[in-house]
Amino acid sequence: MSVTSLPYGSPQAITIQSAGLFAANMQRNTTIGRLTGKFPQQADAESTIRKQSSSEMPIVRCMDLQKMAGDEITFDLINPMGGKPIMGANNAEGLGRSMSFSQDRLRINQARYPISAGDTMTQQRTPHELRKLARALGENYMGRLSDQLVLTHLAGARGFHDNIEWAVPKASDADFASIAINTVKAPTKNRHYMSTGSGIEHIAAAGSEISIATTDVLNADVVDGIRTLVDSMAVPPPPVVFEGDKMASDAPVRVLLVSSEQYTSFVQSTGFRTLQANAMARAQQAGMNPLFCGEAGLWNGILIVKMPKPIRFYAGDSLRYCASYTTETETSTDLVPAAFSTTYAVDRAILLGGQALAEAWGKHPKTGMPYFLSEKELDHGDKLEILLGAINGRSKIRFLIDHGDSSQYTDYGVMAIDTAVRLA
Repeated sequence: MSVTSLPYGSPQAITIQSAGLFAANMQRNTTIGRLTGKFPQQADAESTIRKQSSSEMPIVRCMDLQKMAGDEITFDLINPMGGKPIMGANNAEGLGRSMSFSQDRLRINQARYPISAGDTMTQQRTPHELRKLARALGENYMGRLSDQLVLTHLAGARGFHDNIEWAVPKASDADFASIAINTVKAPTKNRHYMSTGSGIEHIAAAGSEISIATTDVLNADVVDGIRTLVDSMAVPPPPVVFEGDKMASDAPVRVLLVSSEQYTSFVQSTGFRTLQANAMARAQQAGMNPLFCGEAGLWNGILIVKMPKPIRFYAGDSLRYCASYTTETETSTDLVPAAFSTTYAVDRAILLGGQALAEAWGKHPKTGMPYFLSEKELDHGDKLEILLGAINGRSKIRFLIDHGDSSQYTDYGVMAIDTAVRLA
């Protein structure tokens, strides 16, 4: 009986390993992964051809660049239409209103992460299989990098919270822009708000500091304010439609990603057990989507879920924002109040609707996969280095949208809500 054997360094072995790595990343059981829709079925012909995931989820994946050369994709928005209807027998011919479109784009690049698996004597001295350990560590790192880049682009800021678990450096790092690939854009004016303790208001400054107090935390009143605003605003973030959700049309849902400290503040302001029960009841209507389960809570049509890492600004840190509806110019001179000291900080909650962020994937020329793995022997075979990599890019979806009285730059499916948090 013949046995299939792939020797070390075989091109087929590399391809199989890379395919496994790609599948493992796409199926990671994380909050960010659950915010991405499945790829459409054959009935959705155009999206299937483009290999684009569901546009009713916050993260839209596009695989166009796996099929053709290039490092950039574009995506379009049909602007909403207004005006009066033509009534009765009045002439309508030749009076058709023209459609207008807005366009955004994103680029992809490769990110690589090498790990030394030791030399001959290192492997001799340890009971561990260093090759397997290196690959596992590399997969974990690439997963964290992907989730944190998504979070950074959605928030429009990296923030200043930092520890060894952060794969994305702070914005002050010389390599930040190249790691982000696409520009991290501060929230547009019509998508950026802050807590007042009893509701929300546009981000604003007094002197050189943001007009926020330590009492302006996340609570039930703030979430009610978010829902009221979304219901009354023109061109709000579209609701999130989870696969199989039978209540999607009658009771639309949006997702609010919050830091652990914001979550604690909200829990203390209301009967969270009831909110968890609400989330579980809605999960029954949405195919038991895991995003509704665990510590999630459903309040006034907003599903409150913890984010993997906080987007945090400490006293004296710059909090960039757009001061005008009609430009993308960012103000960076206003700071978190010095009175916050080391006891308080500002955390950014992220309200997500459909089509908040686009994620594009390319392919490695040797494997045909977005993720790739390489093993290389060095120093005449004495040392082994493992390298894991990915070719992708992501960007917040932003359009210049006609609001009737003006054209406003608009983060299409995402809003930022800044609140005070007490630090442990």
